[in-house]
Amino acid sequence: MKNKYIAMALLAAMFAGSEAYAEGKDGVAAEVNGVKVTVAELRDAYKANPKINSSVPFDEFYPKALEFFVKGKVISQAAANSKVVETPAYKEQLEIAKEELARKLYLEQQLKNRVTDKAIDKVYADYKAKFKGQKEVKARHILVDEESVAKDVIAQLKKGAKFNDLAKKYSKDEADLGYFTKNMMVPEFGDAAFSMKKGQYSDTPVKTKFGYHVIIVDDVRDAQPQPLKEVRAKIEDMLTQQALTDVVDDLEKSAKVMKYGLDGKEMK
Repeated sequence: MKNKYIAMALLAAMFAGSEAYAEGKDGVAAEVNGVKVTVAELRDAYKANPKINSSVPFDEFYPKALEFFVKGKVISQAAANSKVVETPAYKEQLEIAKEELARKLYLEQQLKNRVTDKAIDKVYADYKAKFKGQKEVKARHILVDEESVAKDVIAQLKKGAKFNDLAKKYSKDEADLGYFTKNMMVPEFGDAAFSMKKGQYSDTPVKTKFGYHVIIVDDVRDAQPQPLKEVRAKIEDMLTQQALTDVVDDLEKSAKVMKYGLDGKEMK
């Protein structure tokens, strides 16, 4: 029996391996005048772009990306054949590109040393320590245009009708509002919702600029700090901006810099 499972596992591995290898033609997505574009190159480009890979599957990305890669190879080959690389303009642009690349890699290296998991955790810990919670209410509502309809809805609730059933029948807006603080809502709505207890619904229609609301409060709680996974990107951006400023400031302080105005005089 043990040998049977080993054999099955080996077969599964063989099939899995052959399937992965079968991508493209033996791993090749295209050939442009003998130069290969591999499926791996396209996968790397796909993985490197979170905006694309989070919204488009790879098999949908593949044909469009392949067309782009092929065009790039065609242009690169034509440029090489034209001996553009020997022109003064190319050499001048190459020096500029080298300088920009060196700058980019240097800053990336500095940021890697400064924007660390430890630094992110410290900022998050400070945020949690200083967090001041507000009251939050979780509520649903039924929004209608006429006060008489809102009063009818309240009458039906008093007779035992289900709130969600009435919302589906009457409301012109999404019923579930989730958790919110008072200042997130228009004043009339916020005042009404935060004056109610858990499980209570408004016994009179609440008028706002949107119409007439019938509100039911499902929960009341103190607001909690956002989880790290939800604020991590913001913290990382903040640390990155601060680190860039610090790196450049430190470099300028240690460099001997002389600035001159258009009149040739030294600028203070």
